[in-house]
Amino acid sequence: MLDEYCPDLLVLAIPLRNKFRGITTREVALFRGAQGWSEFSPFLEYDDHEAATWMRAAQEAANAPWPKLFRNRVAINATLPMVEPTHVREILSHFPGSTTVKIKVDDFEKGALLVDEVLNLNAEMRIRLDINGGWSAEQARTNLLEYHLRFGKVFDYVEQPCISLSDLAEIKSDIAIPIAVDESIRKNLSAEFSSFSNYADIAIVKWQPVGGFAAAHTIAEQVGLPVVISSALETGVGISHGLALAASFSEFNYACGLGTVALLESDTSTPTAMVSDGYLEVERREPVGFERYLATPERTAFWKQRILRVLELMEGQG
Repeated sequence: MLDEYCPDLLVLAIPLRNKFRGITTREVALFRGAQGWSEFSPFLEYDDHEAATWMRAAQEAANAPWPKLFRNRVAINATLPMVEPTHVREILSHFPGSTTVKIKVDDFEKGALLVDEVLNLNAEMRIRLDINGGWSAEQARTNLLEYHLRFGKVFDYVEQPCISLSDLAEIKSDIAIPIAVDESIRKNLSAEFSSFSNYADIAIVKWQPVGGFAAAHTIAEQVGLPVVISSALETGVGISHGLALAASFSEFNYACGLGTVALLESDTSTPTAMVSDGYLEVERREPVGFERYLATPERTAFWKQRILRVLELMEGQG
């Protein structure tokens, strides 16, 4: 089954420059299909049912042509992990030309120090805050008011300040910063999305977590909000499909969070997936220079068993 569904399988373990999402090494599986290389890389804590959605995206990208593309390059936001302010300059140097930065935030004070440092380096930078659902409605209301009072209108949006829709609805009319939703979409793919304008102003859509190109367009149509395409910390192979997804929307006005290869120790794709002049080119990428990142036999066996379980689950689902 592996040879049939995931030919030329490679399992890689790539160190990160800084801890991100609580991990220091990114493990991914790459394989080649009729249309080219694809990536299957659900995070290790995701169960097989959630990982099956990522596999549907990976197989679609490997074996079906890309959707119609409306542009050949995509504007990219910088991505800033929760680090000490002294590291900000070095991290942003990997996103040359980007005019927007998304900052991972857990509390007001630490986040404010990072916003301060970014604006000290470039007073014209647009800011996005990513909370990953970590605040209650009251915490979000208090913290976002403080951010607005301190920094004014520098914010594009705050991403997933609260995890529950009821909390998002409660704070939406109380804060001056637009709200974007990520987990509310990708963790609830069977939800009814037509009412999401009650909770948010912008939808974050990710190529693998939502199940691929066709699924992403269906969700975007149902949500009816402006869309930003973001990554799931893929290698350049997966990023190429995220870029194609962004380019497949006829109207698109936001920088995308698809520059996260810069967070890895090394790019392992050609053409490079590193930002240039604030953009990435939309083109298929394939693995290159990956030999030193091949996973150990034990981790390779883990991923092969995981893929087999997911494929068997998908076959059982029809």
